[in-house]
Order: sequence, then C-alpha cells, then structure tokens
Amino acid sequence: MAMKHYPPEFKADAVALYRSRPGATIKSVAEDLGVNTETLRNWIRADDGRRPGAHSTPPAAPAQARNPVEAELVAARKRIRELEEERDILRKAARYFAGGDALVTRFQFVADHQRRHGVKRLCAILGIARSSFYYWRRTTPKRAARQAADAQLAARIRQVHRDSDGTYGVPRITAELRDDGWAVNHKRVARVMRTIGLTGVRLRRRHRTTVPAPSAAKAPDLIGRDFTAAAPNTKYVGDITYLSIGGGKFCYLATVIDLCSRRLAGWAFADHMRTELVTDALAAAIRTRGNLNGAIMHTDHGAQYTSRAFAAACAQAGVRQSMSAVGSSADNAAAESFNASFKRETLQGRTGWSTEREARLAAFRWLHRYNTRRRHSRLRQRSPIAYENTFHTTSTTLTEAA
Repeated sequence: MAMKHYPPEFKADAVALYRSRPGATIKSVAEDLGVNTETLRNWIRADDGRRPGAHSTPPAAPAQARNPVEAELVAARKRIRELEEERDILRKAARYFAGGDALVTRFQFVADHQRRHGVKRLCAILGIARSSFYYWRRTTPKRAARQAADAQLAARIRQVHRDSDGTYGVPRITAELRDDGWAVNHKRVARVMRTIGLTGVRLRRRHRTTVPAPSAAKAPDLIGRDFTAAAPNTKYVGDITYLSIGGGKFCYLATVIDLCSRRLAGWAFADHMRTELVTDALAAAIRTRGNLNGAIMHTDHGAQYTSRAFAAACAQAGVRQSMSAVGSSADNAAAESFNASFKRETLQGRTGWSTEREARLAAFRWLHRYNTRRRHSRLRQRSPIAYENTFHTTSTTLTEAA
C-alpha cells in the first residue's frame, strides 16, 4: 500500500532519479517508485521552483546564473512535461470522440476534467473557444429538456409511422401530430425523423396499361387538366393500373375518383383488362353515390374506355364522358397520382405480390384506409371522407342561414 506521507529525503531522491534518466517519463518513474504520477510531477515542479534559474526573473547575483546549456535543458524538460500532459489529455479525450457530435464531446470532456487540468488548458489543447464551452455549459438544462421532448416526440412519430404501414412522410405525420394536440412544425418532425431513421415511401416507375383502340369513338376533353371540382359527385377521373403477381402474371385495378374530395367512389379488381373491369368500377361508384346523373367521367383513350359497352354504361347512368389527349399522362394526372400512391405504399420497394389473393387483400385494405384514414395533401391533410363531411356541414350551414 502506498504511503500517504513521504519524508523529504524520499521526495528529493525521487526527483533526482527522474532527472538522472533523461529518456524516462514521469509516469514510468512514478510506477517504479509506487507513487502517483501527479504526486511525482508536483515534487518535480516544487524542486524546479527552489532551483536557481527556475523563474523567469533573473537572480540578483550573477554567480547564481545558470550557463546557457543548463538553461536550455531546464526549458526542454519543462516543454517535455507539457507535452506529456497534452499527450495524456488527448489519450483520455480519444475515448470521448468515438462517436456522436465531435464538438459536443469536446465540451463534455472539458466539463469532466476541468477541475484537474483547468478550462483554459483543456480548451487550448482541444482547439475550442472558452466562450463556446461556457455557453454550452450554461445552456445544458435547456438542451436536456429539449432532448427529452424530442424523445417523447420520436416515440409518437414511430407509432404514427407504424400505424400508416410505414408509408407516411413528414407532411402527413405532422398533420397527424397536430390533430393529436402536438404543437410541432414540419421542420422539427423532419429533424426527428432523420435522427431515428424514418422515411415515407417513394414514387416508383409506372407501367403502361393504356392501349388505345384507333377505330373507337373519342369523347372531348371536358376538364382541360383542371383536376378540381366545386362540389362532390360532379367530376370524376378513372384509370387502370397493373399489379404484378408472381410467375410473370398480372392483375388489374380500375378506379373512379371524385375530383372534389379525392374520394375513391368505386373500384374493381380482376385478372383481366376486359371492358367489364371499368364498367364494374363505374357501377361501384353509382352504388356509393346513389346516382352519377350529370357528372363528368374523365379517362384516357384506353380500349376499355372507348368501348361501346362503357359508353352505354355512362349514358345509362347519365354520365358525360371526357377523354384526355392520346399519349398524354398529364391530361389524367389525378388518376396517375392515385395509382402511384397506391403502389408505392402497398409494395414499399417490392416489385410485386406473390399471389393474386395477397394482392387483392392488400388492395382491399389500402383502398378503404385511403378513404377513411389516409391524409391527403390537397385536402389540407384530411382524409377524403373527413373532407366530404366538412364540406357537407358547411353546405348545410349555408343553406340554413339562407
């Protein structure tokens, strides 16, 4: 066990031993003697203070002055001690720099070792401004509170992201949080999502399903790329998209979408692209709305939509047909956007489904969630049905006031 009190002779001999071994370090000599490194360093510093020429102020008697060689040796030893201390500090600091924000870990290292080495010394070695360290230390309580709040927010974001099947990105998650009473903006949500590694799904390349029939009858374009409507059940768009099934097979989804509320009014799923696919989707929309009398139905020039059977179904329902230009996907952009959202949020990076049943169930679940729960950017982050309910409430209020 090391002694707590050392006699003066032991201290003098220890210092003399260190000075007699120019290549030895304070640490190695201290280990040989079984004393603490800092204890030996303090003895050496005290001895330097007693020795002639140790201070910057020159002695009054010229006879006590050191010769130039000895003065240089003393300065060199002092510099060696300083370098040893810097080396020891940097070795300790290296453990702090293993990960995370390098600047923050430097501040933390200074905070943990300031009593032993002093803030000024540590900041100089680590290359940081003392004012920056003091500011960091002063703002620590606020920073800790902010980190705790971000941790709570991250937990809620994970839950919202999980509830959306991993499809929601920053805008929809922000809207969901605000509806739950969280006072957050999209920038904070984006920052927290980056921190925890969450993203929404991204757009995939589309597959061409429109096969025009050159001899078929064409209808005029009644919407002119105006994908808005003043009221529900007045303007619709329709389209067909493919669903890739294992073994190189495909299934197909036909949709009828209300341009006012973006509600999916009708849809049909089949393993073929015959005209029944689009007439079944139109019939589903009629069942949802009760009737489509006077509404516009805008589609592309696919053979199914230019067929006599579809024209007859529209006429019977009182629907006016509208068609986009041949080969122009922008003329039916609302339907194209819907199909893209459906695929990227159900497939989530996969190329297709393994079976028709799997694809049908995935479509069934997503399409109903789309109407009832999925937030839509054009509806101020409300679901189509929620938007229609607001619209009908407003209309009723205006009617009663009139």
